[in-house]
Amino acid sequence: MIVNQDEQGWEIIYHRAHALLAAQIAAHWNRKDTPVRLIETVAAISHHDDLEREWEEKNLTPAGAPLDFTLDKNTDLQKLRKLITGARYRGRWVAMLTSMHTSFLNEGKRGESAELDSFLDEQLEMQKQLRKGLQINKQEAEQAYAFMQWCDRLSLILCQRQLPVGERALEISKGPNGKRYDVLQLSDERITVTPWPFEEEDLTVNVEAAYLSQVQFDSSTALAEALQTAPIKTLKWTFAKA
Repeated sequence: MIVNQDEQGWEIIYHRAHALLAAQIAAHWNRKDTPVRLIETVAAISHHDDLEREWEEKNLTPAGAPLDFTLDKNTDLQKLRKLITGARYRGRWVAMLTSMHTSFLNEGKRGESAELDSFLDEQLEMQKQLRKGLQINKQEAEQAYAFMQWCDRLSLILCQRQLPVGERALEISKGPNGKRYDVLQLSDERITVTPWPFEEEDLTVNVEAAYLSQVQFDSSTALAEALQTAPIKTLKWTFAKA
């Protein structure tokens, strides 16, 4: 889960909600510049965090605070395999992009263990076989994944409250066309992206967040129970072409 400090305690955004926000962003991309198999790509974006089950997992820091996902350094290979296996039931395209996302997040850990290295090699071979079955080349797959990664990254920037103050630009990532994109918040709180990638000249996206006034918990179960009854607020961001 994504954990932000709030004036009254904690702002919590579930990973599945973040993924849904990323899918909303993807749906607004310029139609004449969208990657191939857009609907399947949006499905991969929307479901890439489906294994995150904050209501069942251990989600506390040693001090008893809600655990932000960036502080969780464990790599659960069984969990990742389950995610990719589940993606196959939506189709090879979704499975390929999900596997590529797993590779992107974990290749930097290569060398930490033989088991992890074997898993990463498995993913590369799987991606190769899926490309062959789908009759696409590596470049086409990488363009589609760049789109997925771009939408995921922009969603995280919003959910993690990373927009710089003072109308300063922040790089999102390179899009499917290889161009660099930057995001910045204007003085009127609207947001713009350069170069402008969306179909409309203005659009609004949203995500739901839960708010906890209790700052410390005795157990993950207590946290999960508190989240079930926590007040919910819809966060909205309006984008406008500069």
